[in-house]
Amino acid sequence: MTIADLQNLSLHEKLQIMEAIWLDLRDHADTCPIPAEHLEILEKRRERLSSGEASIRDWDQIKNSIGRP
Repeated sequence: MTIADLQNLSLHEKLQIMEAIWLDLRDHADTCPIPAEHLEILEKRRERLSSGEASIRDWDQIKNSIGRP
């Protein structure tokens, strides 16, 4: 299937394909190595949490802090 083929599909068909792709990606996520740069970012975030420099907030707190319902 080409990009042109996808552009000719209905919205419903496109959503079905997207869902199938996401399910497949989820089912095979453990076969894809995590890039070293991502691991470094995670480690820096863990360090900031451990040192107290950063904190974890839930989604409702974030939305309220920016004035969203």
